[in-house]
Amino acid sequence: MSSLGEARNELHRIAVHVVARTRIEATGRLSLRVTPGGFGTPDLGSDGRRVRVSGGHLVVESDAEGAASVRSTAIHGASLAQLAAFAGVDLTETIDVGHDTPPLGDVGVPITLDGAAAAEVTAWFADTAAVLDAVVASLSPLAAPTLPRLWPEHFDVAIEAQATAERRVNLGGSPGDGSSDEPYLYVGPWTADRPGDPDFWNAPYGAMRTRSQLAADPAGLVAAGIAFLLDGYQRLR
Repeated sequence: MSSLGEARNELHRIAVHVVARTRIEATGRLSLRVTPGGFGTPDLGSDGRRVRVSGGHLVVESDAEGAASVRSTAIHGASLAQLAAFAGVDLTETIDVGHDTPPLGDVGVPITLDGAAAAEVTAWFADTAAVLDAVVASLSPLAAPTLPRLWPEHFDVAIEAQATAERRVNLGGSPGDGSSDEPYLYVGPWTADRPGDPDFWNAPYGAMRTRSQLAADPAGLVAAGIAFLLDGYQRLR
């Protein structure tokens, strides 16, 4: 497995079993957000508590009145149990966020996290968020797009939008998975029809473009990503 794949798997494990767990314990909900340098929870309560990954660190923040604070600890060399204790969550409680839930694994083994590879993962999330922000701004209000959310079970960032009364679609980006070791953007219709040029629909779930394909576009990666997702959306209209 590549260093990117190894870093992605470790961050996926942390996203589910530490970061998302904090939100599940606090609110019963699991979706995360793209945050500075990585990903994390939204505010978890009136004190503005948040747990997030930034680069190679786990960060716990609070905006409590008169007691605003931030703490961070390095992920590399720490065990999952140590990270959970730092975030204040209980790993003995079973959580299941779907069929893509990564195994808990040995919570006492020190984690190996390559800093450069981890930065690739988090940079891709930032690029995807920039693409989705522009896509949402370009859609009609009738599309009723959802908030961009990072789904810890899939470890991707996506929105949903209505293309027609009968067609809803996921638009998002993944840092890679079992189908592609390279990060990619995707268009995932909820229905089975694939209108227009069949060559556009190059994935079982719809259409995808890899990071290298997007980066090769003279317009640049983000602009190419925006164009790709909007193209896929328009094909479904």
